[in-house]
This record gives sequence, structure tokens and C-alpha cells, in this order.
Amino acid sequence: MTGAARTDVEQVALANTAFYEALERGDFDKVSELWLDSEADEVTGDDDRTDESVDGTADGDAISCVHPGWPVLTGRGEVLRSYALIMANTEYIQFFLTDVKVGVAGDTALVTCTENILSGGPPPEGGGELGPLVGQLVVATNVFRRTPEGWKLWSHHASPVLAETDDDEGDETPS
Repeated sequence: MTGAARTDVEQVALANTAFYEALERGDFDKVSELWLDSEADEVTGDDDRTDESVDGTADGDAISCVHPGWPVLTGRGEVLRSYALIMANTEYIQFFLTDVKVGVAGDTALVTCTENILSGGPPPEGGGELGPLVGQLVVATNVFRRTPEGWKLWSHHASPVLAETDDDEGDETPS
């Protein structure tokens, strides 16, 4: 694709890619910039109403994130702290995204994808340059909202994919 994205789908795809690239670089400022902010990034629209969630909080306060194995994190501060913690404890991370699907409805966009993650932690005590590399397969849903500054993340939900084993096939009993 040459030049600036022309369609909403292309713009959302670029915002989604920017999110994962910022995580790979450990760029906390960029990750923060990509998340919806209740004050700075109000959703665009023709009406003058303020969007609220069921509990009455503004959109930015209602951003949410679920990392694999974590509870639901709600609110900009809690979500961004989680990314700071992950970045501080991950020496290396790379995302290979597959099965990426983007849908746009008005000022909201939904991206689903499979995150094929390769990561390594800090080196073991007195060890080499990097801890052992670990691969993980995760499915993710990223919800974006349109703002005057572009598409911003409203919610990220990632769940591990359980690998099938050969034992699973042997568990079937004939009828």
C-alpha cells in the first residue's frame, strides 16, 4: 500500500500494526498514545451527547484489557501500568499476526487476530544475554474508536489457545 491509508479499514489495520510494533520495541510512550484517553480523545460524531458505559463512566475511563491469564483490567491507569510491567519484565518479544480481520461500523472498529508470540525474559542468574525463548499462541480482539487524532484502542482481549495433543485423539470412544 502506497501513501496514506484511504479507507477506515486500512487506517484501523495500520493502528493495530502500530500497537504491536510499539510493544515489540518496548515503546511505552507510543503504546500510551495508542490507547483512548477520556479527555483528549473524545469520539467524533455529529451529535453533542457524551458516550457513557453502563456504569456511567466515560469511554476513556472504561478502557479495558485482558492479558492471557490475567483478570480484567479497567481504566487507563490500570491498563497502562500492566503494559509497563510487561515491558519491564520482557527482554524480547515479537508478534507474528495471522488471521487478521478488520471490521468497521461507524466510529467503532473490531480487529480479530492470532498472535503468534515469541518472547524471552531476563537472563538467568549469571547466565547469557537472554533467557530462554518461549512461543505462545494467543487469539486477540482489539476494539478501536475513531477520535480526532485517529483510531485509538478502547479494549484489548487476549486468550491463550490450548494446544491439541495426540492424547486428545485417543480419548474418543467408539459409539
